[in-house]
Amino acid sequence: MTEKEPAPVETSPPSGTTARGRAGLVLAAACIAQVMVVLDVSVVNVALPSMASDLGFAPGSLSWVVNAYTLAFGGLLLLGGRFADFVGHRTAMLLGLTVFGLASVAGGLAQNPGQLIAARAGQGLAGALLAPLSLAVIMLAFPEGKERSRAVGTWAMVAAAGSALGVLLGGLLTEWLSWRWVLYVNLPIVAAGLLLAGLSLTNGRTTRLRRLDLVGAVLVTTSVTALVNGLIRAGEHGWGTSGALLSFAVAVLAGGAFAGWELRAAAEPLVRFGVFRARSVWVANLVVVFIGAATVAGFYFASLFLQNVLHYSPLKAGAAFVPFCLGTIAGSLLSGRLTTRFGVRAVLTAGLTLGAAGMLLFGRMGADATFLGGFLLPSLVASVGVGLCMVANTSLATTGAAAHEAGLISGLINAARQIGGSLGLAVLTTVAASGNSSSGADDTVGRLVNGYSHAFFVTAGFCAVAAVVAALFAPGTPKAPAGRRPGIDDPARNAVDARTGATGDTAAPA
Repeated sequence: MTEKEPAPVETSPPSGTTARGRAGLVLAAACIAQVMVVLDVSVVNVALPSMASDLGFAPGSLSWVVNAYTLAFGGLLLLGGRFADFVGHRTAMLLGLTVFGLASVAGGLAQNPGQLIAARAGQGLAGALLAPLSLAVIMLAFPEGKERSRAVGTWAMVAAAGSALGVLLGGLLTEWLSWRWVLYVNLPIVAAGLLLAGLSLTNGRTTRLRRLDLVGAVLVTTSVTALVNGLIRAGEHGWGTSGALLSFAVAVLAGGAFAGWELRAAAEPLVRFGVFRARSVWVANLVVVFIGAATVAGFYFASLFLQNVLHYSPLKAGAAFVPFCLGTIAGSLLSGRLTTRFGVRAVLTAGLTLGAAGMLLFGRMGADATFLGGFLLPSLVASVGVGLCMVANTSLATTGAAAHEAGLISGLINAARQIGGSLGLAVLTTVAASGNSSSGADDTVGRLVNGYSHAFFVTAGFCAVAAVVAALFAPGTPKAPAGRRPGIDDPARNAVDARTGATGDTAAPA
């Protein structure tokens, strides 16, 4: 038995607000929510050494300040997008912002590592609701075409620039106030988001859901969490230890159970696997896994290099990322124009190649590196590449997507980026530890440099693999055709079997 996805359910805009003005407020609310979500992935990086010394983190456990956020975020993103359709967009946005604010206060008041890690997980939970919702409301507020492309481009630029800005802001706050203010800074952002969301959003839905797939959410979160935990344990205690092997086994079993449940048992699946028949969707999601791994891990190790090797203060380390922030913004601004002229494939491949080159240059820095002679050039090269590929990849994933797929598409692209970041950080923490222990250097700084270099080289490899995927599989046309996109928008192809996710037309999209 098959059924079509219901049409989007949207209520009337608030009285006295023009359609264009309301759309602008929706975009502002969405961008504020998104910048807070991505900011909190990187804002803690510069503050990590201060957190470690103040709260007494055990060796090897500090990465959980980042992992707790990205794990909860990545594991629950798919449920977050569906939950917003279940309760309504306005209610979901207000709830997500409120929880994010409360978790930020709890983290700022933390007195031990466990409390801080729990608060970061709470932020990740709220972010899992806000990130897919922020893109979904844009896709409903702006009609298909140039207006939506500009709005999505703005949203993607905010996502790309927010990570770089977070490192700078983290340095300023840690130096001038304390590390606790990298969490308290979210409160004025939450207040602004609540105001804008209250003025502009309605309780519209991209599709009407009768129930939430809680079983699927538990299974996918268990699988991802177990996988990252296994990688961290392997880095700390060895790949053959019982803890690591048990975690890997749980990850495989839960992942297999999730796929089986979604395909055969779920009444309203968390993921309709048929959406991956569209080449643009699976390419964009695969590429963004590597982008997430490279950017999250790159910021993490660059921040540690500046403070642990070059002995920069938090303020100086944050200031060192200003060129990176500016380069990301420049790449984002160029991405739309270049994509229109040369196509997604060319821009993605070029951006990822620049990212790989920048990470290789980071890996060649030594203990005697200076800002001008060692850190500036790789920052500019990598940041322009990140800006180019983030905007182009988001446009690839969303151009032509039907309104009823907005929550699913945005949930997938955000989940892929955050899972990639979490897995990348876990893998590279293991790589850095291995490089540190295998170094022939007699001094601590020399061993650190060797470990960080290994991590940067593997990060460059992530970017290179993504560049190859983009060059081989991304669409090469300069501009996506207007109107329906085969495999996503065509009603005949979107007659969806509720249990299998199969569409009426089984032919693969062009």
